[in-house]
Amino acid sequence: MDKIKQNSPVLFYFNHSKKWLMKISKKESLHTHIGVIKHSDAIGKEYGSRVNTNKDKYVYLLKPTMYDYVMKIQHGTQIVYPKDLGYIVARSGIGSGQKILEIGTGSGSLTSFIANIVKPRGHVYTFDVNENFMKIAEKNIKKAGVSKYVTQHNLDLKTRKKMPLEDIDVALIDLGDPWTVIPQVRQMLKGSGAVFAICPTMNQLEKLTMSLVENEFTDIESTEHILRTIEAREGKTRHSFQGIGHTTYLCFARKAFFGRGIKKTSKKSKTTKTSKKTTKKSS
Repeated sequence: MDKIKQNSPVLFYFNHSKKWLMKISKKESLHTHIGVIKHSDAIGKEYGSRVNTNKDKYVYLLKPTMYDYVMKIQHGTQIVYPKDLGYIVARSGIGSGQKILEIGTGSGSLTSFIANIVKPRGHVYTFDVNENFMKIAEKNIKKAGVSKYVTQHNLDLKTRKKMPLEDIDVALIDLGDPWTVIPQVRQMLKGSGAVFAICPTMNQLEKLTMSLVENEFTDIESTEHILRTIEAREGKTRHSFQGIGHTTYLCFARKAFFGRGIKKTSKKSKTTKTSKKTTKKSS
C-alpha cells in the first residue's frame, strides 16, 4: 500500500479545473476558494483517499503523473502540451535506454517528459542559450524527479563546428528557426535517427522542410493535433465547451543517405562513348 508521507508529492483534486500539485509538509496548509486543506490530514493516508476542507468540501489525494507535472510546470516559455508529447514519442519510437538530443530547453516540460521515458538507462542532453530559462527548467526538471537523467548545456549549437554529441537516437528541436540547426543535428544523429521540430507557424514548416531535404532527411511528415474533450454525463453527454485547439505544428523526419555525389555510369552512356570512339577511328 502506497501511503502519503512527509515530502510526498500529492495532487489535491477537486475537479478538472481545480487541482493543486504540492509536496506534503505537515506544518503547511493550502488556502483555496473551497476552504483550507491541511497537509497533515493527508499524512498516513493511501493515495486515492480524500480529505475535507474547513468548508466541508472534499478533495482527492492523487499520486501525480508526468502529465500532472507538465500541466503544472512553471512557464518561462510556451510549453509542449501532452497531446503533442504523446505523438512525438509514438512517431519517433522513443524508449528506455535511448540518447536524446534537445535543442531549446525552454521550461523543461518536454525534457522532463522524455527523460521519464528513457530512464533508467537512457539520457536527455538539452541545450539552451538563455540562462534564465535554464534556471526555471532546472527547477521543473528537479520537481518532476528526473534530474538524474538530464544534462543541461548553456551552448549555442548554431555556432559550433565540432559537435559535442554523437550516435543520438532522436533529436528534438524547439526553436524559432529550427532549419538553422539541421546540419548540426545530422552530424549527431545515427543513421535513420529521427528528428522532431516544434513549429508554431506554417512558414516555419516550409523553411524547415526545405532544409531537411537539402540535408538528406526522408519520411518527412508535418502534423497538427487537436484535442476535443467530451462531457460524459447520464442523459446529457455533449462536447465540452473547453478544449485545447491549435498549440503547434510538428515536423518529423529521419536521417537518410541520398547517395549524392556518386556518379553511376549507365550501360547506355558506355555504349555511346564506345560508338563515338569507333566513329573517330573510321573517319
